[in-house]
Amino acid sequence: MILEQKSLFLYISIEGEHKMQLRWCVLLMVQMLASQALYPLNSLPDSLHFCDAFNDKELRIDPRGIDGWSFFTGDGEATMMFSSSGKGYASIDVDGTHDQRGIWWALIKRCVSKTMNLELIPKPEYEFRIEARIRVSDAPKRVNLHLNTQRTTDFHSQLMEFDIPDTTQWHTISMTTKDFDAQPGDTVYGQLALMDWGFEKYRVDIDYFCVSIVNVDSIGKDAGVQAPYHPPIPSIDSLSVHLPVFQDAMVDTFYKNVNFYDWYDSGDTLIPGVLTIGGSEIVLLRWDFQSYKGKKAAGVGVLEITTHSIQRLASLRKDFGMLRVSEIIGGDEEWMSDSVTFSSFTKGAPLPRVVNSQMIIDVDANEKKYGKTLITISEPVLQRLLDGKSKGIAIKALGAIHGTFYSSRSCTTGTILHFSVK
Repeated sequence: MILEQKSLFLYISIEGEHKMQLRWCVLLMVQMLASQALYPLNSLPDSLHFCDAFNDKELRIDPRGIDGWSFFTGDGEATMMFSSSGKGYASIDVDGTHDQRGIWWALIKRCVSKTMNLELIPKPEYEFRIEARIRVSDAPKRVNLHLNTQRTTDFHSQLMEFDIPDTTQWHTISMTTKDFDAQPGDTVYGQLALMDWGFEKYRVDIDYFCVSIVNVDSIGKDAGVQAPYHPPIPSIDSLSVHLPVFQDAMVDTFYKNVNFYDWYDSGDTLIPGVLTIGGSEIVLLRWDFQSYKGKKAAGVGVLEITTHSIQRLASLRKDFGMLRVSEIIGGDEEWMSDSVTFSSFTKGAPLPRVVNSQMIIDVDANEKKYGKTLITISEPVLQRLLDGKSKGIAIKALGAIHGTFYSSRSCTTGTILHFSVK
C-alpha cells in the first residue's frame, strides 16, 4: 500500500490484480481547525467545497453548466469532447486539424457554488481556491484555471496559466483568487481551458477538479508552475542582464533550401542587416547562455526587437496582423546565420516538433522605424532557455503582416534579451 498526500486529497493506491484508488477530502477539515471557521465540520462539503473526482463511468453533462459540465470551443475551427475514461479520470480531447489560424480555445465549465455559503467571500480573509490534477498529451504546453460569475465581464481576471513541462507525470495546479467579487445569490463557475495549442489532436486528462472557500491566512502556497496571462512588462532598467542575440536569421517555409543571410531592404544601403516576418518567413533567434548555466530565472524576461518597417491592414482585426512569439524546442541546436535554411533547421521534422505550436505570447509590433517592440518571456520559458532545454525563440506572423526588423549585423540596436537571475 502506497500512501501519498496531495494538497487537496489523500490517495491510497492498492496494487494487485485490480487497482483501486480511494479519495477523500481532508484539507478543509485542517483549514477549519486552523482558522476557527464559523461552521461545524459536518457542514464542510456542502457549504465550503465542490469536488469532482471523475469516478463515474459517465460524466454528468449540462450545456448550461449548472447541474453538470458544459464544454465548448471558440475563435476557430477546433472541436472537442469531454468524457470519462472509466479509469478514475476524465479527458478533454481537442481536434485542431481543421483549424486555420491557431487562435482557438477549448474549455470545460461548471457551477461550483450551488451549495456554497457565499456570505464568506466578501470577508477579506476568505477567497476561492481552484485546483486540478492533470496530465497532458503534448509538452511543453499551458492550461489555465479561471473562476467567474454570471456578472463577470473581465474574463482575464481571476485567471492563471500553468506551464506543464512533460507528458509523463501528473501535475497538481491551483489558483487562489484575489478580491473575488461574489455575493449571495450569484452563480460561481469554475473552468479549465486550453488555448492556441496548435493544429493537431491533443488531450488533457483530469484526475480531479475542486473549488473551495479557503482562509487565505492558513491555506498555504498554490501548486504548479504559474505563468500569469499577459503580465505587465517590467522596466528594462529593473533587469540586471541585457544579452544581445548570438545568432539571428530568417528561414522560409516555401523556399526551404535557401539561406537568407544577405537579405536587404532596397530603401537602405545594400548592406544586409534586416530580417522579415511574413506569411512564409520565420525569424529565428538564439543566445549564448553559457555564462548563466545553472542559474535560476528571477521573474519574467523581456525580448526587445527593433522595427525597420511594418506593412499590415489599416483596419484592426482581432488577433490578425500580429507577431507570434514561440519557443524553439527541437531542430538543429547549432545553426548559424550564414548557412541555416528551413530544411537544415528542422532536420526534416514537422515544424510543431521544432517550434512549439503553442506560442509564448502574441504581440502587436511597434510600427515606427527604430521603434522598440518589447515582448514578455515567461519565467518557465526563460528558465528552459537558461537550462538549454529550449533552443531559442522563433517569431512568425499571426494573420497578414509583413514586418521587417533590424538584425544583429545592422548599424542600429538589434535584438536583446533582458532578464534577471537569482
